[in-house]
Amino acid sequence: MRLHDFRVLTFDCYGTLIDWESGIHEALQPLLQKGGLDLPRDEVLEAFARHESTQQAETPAMPYAELLTEVHRNLADEWGVEVSDAVHARFGASVPDWPAFPDSAEALAYLKRHYRLVILSNVDRAGFAGSRRRLGVEFDAVFTAQDIGSYKPSLRNFEHMLETLAAQGIGKAEILHTAQSLFHDHAPAKRMGLASAWIDRRHDRDGWGATMPPPSGAGYEFRFPSLGAMAAAHQAEAIA
Repeated sequence: MRLHDFRVLTFDCYGTLIDWESGIHEALQPLLQKGGLDLPRDEVLEAFARHESTQQAETPAMPYAELLTEVHRNLADEWGVEVSDAVHARFGASVPDWPAFPDSAEALAYLKRHYRLVILSNVDRAGFAGSRRRLGVEFDAVFTAQDIGSYKPSLRNFEHMLETLAAQGIGKAEILHTAQSLFHDHAPAKRMGLASAWIDRRHDRDGWGATMPPPSGAGYEFRFPSLGAMAAAHQAEAIA
């Protein structure tokens, strides 16, 4: 299997293109500082992952900004810190502030010359609109959890995307799902019969950070430490 075998790349955005772990950790600093908490970064991210996953399962139709507000409220309760509703809401609105990975814009610009680019994201439309400006390319389609009414790893998100692309004449075999999270993306992609490329942004760290541990069956066809490495591999295939 080669990267040139595909004509559409479907992307997770947060953790893959946008450095959501840095964004989340930075946006949680007011809460941590108010509580006088000096917790290791990955402990903070793992607590976020637990609460986010639970909230997404309980309220699949809740827009992501509201969901993050509830996650922040639940983290405050867990850590025993009292803050105002405005502080909870400020975290909920932080998605547009999360930085892109340094290689994302350049790699996307290269890949755009060879593929149709599609987003399948767990955020809402307003949050993604802020992130889109950081990424510098025009995506051919964007599917958010707000559009679909559920959150990955629900198969409903993948079904919606595949049905929409099929109506445009794009078959499953032409799609390579490109993502960091084995939990949110690669496990359901395998269940849907999609080939996938793991952008292993945490390749130099232990643990799963801001995502839950993956279930069994979370396979993938390609693995790269960054999106830039994936673009370089595509170039190398063309030369070989």
